[in-house]
Amino acid sequence: MVYDLAYYQSSTSLNATDHDRNNDAALRILIADDHPLYRDALELVVNEVYPSATINSCASQSEVLNTVEGDDSFDLILLDLKLPDAKGFSCLTRVRDRTSVTPIVIVSGVEDSTTMREAIEFGATGYLPKSSSRTTMRNALQLVMAGGVFMPASAVSSSWLRSSTPRHQKNSDTEHSSLTQRQQTVLEIMAQGKSNKAIANELSITEITVKAHVSAILRKLGVSNRVQAAMLAKEVLEKK
Repeated sequence: MVYDLAYYQSSTSLNATDHDRNNDAALRILIADDHPLYRDALELVVNEVYPSATINSCASQSEVLNTVEGDDSFDLILLDLKLPDAKGFSCLTRVRDRTSVTPIVIVSGVEDSTTMREAIEFGATGYLPKSSSRTTMRNALQLVMAGGVFMPASAVSSSWLRSSTPRHQKNSDTEHSSLTQRQQTVLEIMAQGKSNKAIANELSITEITVKAHVSAILRKLGVSNRVQAAMLAKEVLEKK
């Protein structure tokens, strides 16, 4: 498949995402943007993809942090970088600290490549410029919910992909060896871009168990999201 925005694609088809239109009633999505018109526009796009999802909205960093602090069960967070009382990536990093597994997509008017790359390194699961088309946004939501990462192709280079590592990454071989056998198996499947549901089906375990393994993997590897963990896994597997 070809997208005008693409970085890390899940092996799961966009037509068979982890949460399709028939199973989106339980989805909970948080939209954080201080501009009411754009927040409403995002909500319309989300409703096009997941018409039965429950949507919560916030307009400032403090509101986002309070919401996530009291409820970490969101399935997706759409986050503007320039929220009131936020500085740089402060909101992203603080939200990521509170919810290690939930996909976080930055939706921002900042479109320079450096910022986009840093957002991924700081724990974002995708980066959508506000100038993106509705089609691109719909594709991005579906891809991220299927376990992939969406990023402007203009911000991706082979050298960055080779050198991009979490800012707090430890030795990949040492950290990988600290995982249990089951965790290593889950990590290797994550490296294929598969969603929690797909992993659960492949290993014949519950999705809740997969989430527990993923949380443990992130903690042991010292990374903030599954994309960074998958990158480490690929690095280790390439050495074998």
